[in-house]
Amino acid sequence: MPIVVNLDVMMARRKMSLNELASRVDLTLANLSILKNNHAKAVRFTTLEAICRALDCQPGDILEYVPGDLDEAGAPE
Repeated sequence: MPIVVNLDVMMARRKMSLNELASRVDLTLANLSILKNNHAKAVRFTTLEAICRALDCQPGDILEYVPGDLDEAGAPE
């Protein structure tokens, strides 16, 4: 998928753990982990808004468009 989620990068910049972010945005650790590891097929705007609020960032800091087809591991096919 050409959309890459850079949630781990923003979490590292803000020195925030997955557990802390999950509690701040009221998501299960499992669902947040799916998003962080680029396995999510969709994200609700309300979830994206909560993540941006918790990390003090913009959606473009988290989501990135990478042209071309990528496999599930994020490598070009």
